[in-house]
Amino acid sequence: MNKLKILILSLLIFSGAGFAGCCGSPGEGGKGGTAEVTVKKHTTGQELIDLQKAHENGAISDEEYEKQKEAILERQK
Repeated sequence: MNKLKILILSLLIFSGAGFAGCCGSPGEGGKGGTAEVTVKKHTTGQELIDLQKAHENGAISDEEYEKQKEAILERQK
C-alpha cells in the first residue's frame, strides 16, 4: 500500500473516531431517537501543518506534498 493511501486511511479512521457512539437506538438516553452529530472542520493552516508533517516523516513524496498543498490552497479561493 503506498504512503498516500496509508495517510488517507489514517485520516479517515481518525475522523471517523469522532462519530463512534453518536447514534444510539431510538429512545436511548431519553432523546426520543434523535442523535446529535458534531463535525469539527480543520482550518486550512492545520491541514497544511498536518500535510507538512506527513511529508517530513516520509509518508508522502515531494510530488504528492506539492499536489495536496495546491489542492488545499485552491479550496480556499
